[in-house]
Amino acid sequence: MGTVVSSASTSLDGFVAYPNNDPGPLFDWYDAGDVEVVNAGDLPPFHLTRESADYWTGWLGEVGCLVVGRMLFDITDGWKGEHPIGVPFVVLTHEVPTDWAYASTGNAHFVTEGIEAAIAKAQELADGKSVAVAAGTVAGQALAAGLLDEVAIDLVPVVLGSGHRYFADVAPGAVKLGDPTVIIPSTRVTHLRFPVLR
Repeated sequence: MGTVVSSASTSLDGFVAYPNNDPGPLFDWYDAGDVEVVNAGDLPPFHLTRESADYWTGWLGEVGCLVVGRMLFDITDGWKGEHPIGVPFVVLTHEVPTDWAYASTGNAHFVTEGIEAAIAKAQELADGKSVAVAAGTVAGQALAAGLLDEVAIDLVPVVLGSGHRYFADVAPGAVKLGDPTVIIPSTRVTHLRFPVLR
């Protein structure tokens, strides 16, 4: 079974978006270089630095499924059924949408039984590859439940001041992380991965 890794672009003060869900400058590194990286679905290609492109494509090669919350699903309209990283995704929700226009793609899987069930479903779909967990409430729940193996942060040199936190409502100091296993400095971002200490 693959590792379970949370991941997001994050400001220096720990936010993944402004209060209105706008990521602001957190995604500037997606267009900071000249290496084109094609996305699945209708998201335009990224133009990354060589360092970011090597990291990003290597990481994508590890991922077999993604877990997201209902808010991200609603904001993106479920990526019209095809997530940009090209893998199936599990949506943790209190209520399954009944009128979503892209349900027939078969890439979205809805789980209402809690974070443990969502991770278990994602591991089944990932077929031995890693499960990526989107930051926010879902990542906070996974961390608090002891389900995360690693925390990946694309650290952006900006202070947002307020917004949605990487781990939402997890109590500070509740979980310890090990030293970074990967540190790749690049233009407008530093890529970090930390093991979660059990």
